[in-house]
Amino acid sequence: MLTTLRIKNLALVADLTLELRPGCNVITGETGAGKSIIIGALNLVLGERADRTLIRAGSDSCAVEAVFDTAKLRGPLASLLDDHGLEPCEENQLVLKRVFTAAGANRQFINGSPTTLATLAAIGEGLVDMHGPHDHQSLLHPAKQLAILDAFGGLQSHAAAFAELVRSRAAVEREKATLIVDEQTYAQQLDLLRHQAHEISTAKLLPGEDAEVEAEHHRASNAARLLELSQAGLGALDGDDTSLLNQLGALGRTLQELQRVDSAASPFAEAHGQITASLRELQSDLSRYADRVDLDPARLAQLEERLNLLHSLRRKYGASLAEVIAFGSTATARLQSLEQRDAELARLNDALAKLDIELARAGRDLTAARRKVIPKLAKAATRQLQDLGFQQSELGIALAPAVPTATGCDAVEFQFAPNPGEPARPLRAIASSGEMARVMLALKTVLAAEDEIPVLVFDEVDANVGGETANAVGEKMRQIARARQVLCITHLAPVAAVADTHFVVTKQVRDGRTLSDIQPLTRPQRVDELARMLGGQGEAAHRHADALLADSR
Repeated sequence: MLTTLRIKNLALVADLTLELRPGCNVITGETGAGKSIIIGALNLVLGERADRTLIRAGSDSCAVEAVFDTAKLRGPLASLLDDHGLEPCEENQLVLKRVFTAAGANRQFINGSPTTLATLAAIGEGLVDMHGPHDHQSLLHPAKQLAILDAFGGLQSHAAAFAELVRSRAAVEREKATLIVDEQTYAQQLDLLRHQAHEISTAKLLPGEDAEVEAEHHRASNAARLLELSQAGLGALDGDDTSLLNQLGALGRTLQELQRVDSAASPFAEAHGQITASLRELQSDLSRYADRVDLDPARLAQLEERLNLLHSLRRKYGASLAEVIAFGSTATARLQSLEQRDAELARLNDALAKLDIELARAGRDLTAARRKVIPKLAKAATRQLQDLGFQQSELGIALAPAVPTATGCDAVEFQFAPNPGEPARPLRAIASSGEMARVMLALKTVLAAEDEIPVLVFDEVDANVGGETANAVGEKMRQIARARQVLCITHLAPVAAVADTHFVVTKQVRDGRTLSDIQPLTRPQRVDELARMLGGQGEAAHRHADALLADSR
């Protein structure tokens, strides 16, 4: 759900924080107070194109931030974030932010990470569904309509099985395509693979050996200098009368004499003994090291040859020896496949034939199942539409054959006939935003349990609505809000009365500047606001408003 919407320097808003709550959130207010700014801000943070004329006069930039609680989100948000290289949600909070400036800079962030506008829009599509005069309506997309049909009928497993068959067939086709080449290309591929496989296999590579060879080559190429330095060290330790060990012997005799004269000086003699032992151990280790230094030019040449081979293979086949070895394994397998091309093609053609039979059967079954679901969904949606004032309207669902894709062999189109005698038209062709909003409201009521988008925004659902239809609209809002968070902007008191949380937008003048503000209402304040919406502040209007609130509980 959407928990927080922060707006800064957008139109009449200087700095506003809207804390939304679960259930049905209703926003009301006088015409022109700035209710549309809330929807505009939400559109911006969901990836809509920015209109820089909306930046508040006197400001250089505008910022909108939305915080979502993802604890109950059913969509694949975590994988989407990971696929786009974005930070995961901390404590089940997803933070979207949009900043744009008068100079033309446009920045967007998801969980603090910079991202593209397309990515922001892709994430937003799974979070918020707008209904009204806004182009953020997922139910208008044929692919979404097909998914809704499958969800309503419980056909997701059938659709998933068909999609898996399509993916399997595509994989076999790709494998077959690699074998179907002309003879010249075929011969060239064989020669290349034989060379690659032979070159790598004859090298007899071991993972990580390049580091060992490089270290040994470094020592061998510096063997003369290493021997010179180690022998110099041995000479300094015990080479002549001035060496360290000879001087230590003289020092030891002096300390022994000192100890005979004064027993308190015995620690000095003990320290001398420890130092002497350490130096003799160093002399022994250095001597053994010098003995191991190899001045063999033939070994150095072998190491140089091996190192050059390893570098050459890494340049050709991979950044590491592990990658080179893996490349060799792949090349060998590919070579074997090409050398047995005819048998492989026969195997693949047989696999394709079997998959085609399975796909045809699965496609027919899926289409048949969808056709059984269509009347039920259409009837349920039409019944909801009648409650919303479309007494003689119908929702139809057309299913037509289509080129097989991962979603099946069908193309679906939700259609709406608002008046008797008029042909049904696709939902996307409906011109009236009021009609569109109520159709969406009817569908959302039917599909609330199946739809995965957690936040529904309704704007202008009360267009050309009154009387009992207004009460029905409010009831639909209440039903949907049991399963989803609803944000509704309305001018109808019966709709506002069902809200779990009621906000009012007001317009004020401060220091000579016009500002829009939004605040949650207490129950007494709600009575006043509903009375205003009913057309008066008299006692009768207040009684009516109080009754609406009482009936909505």
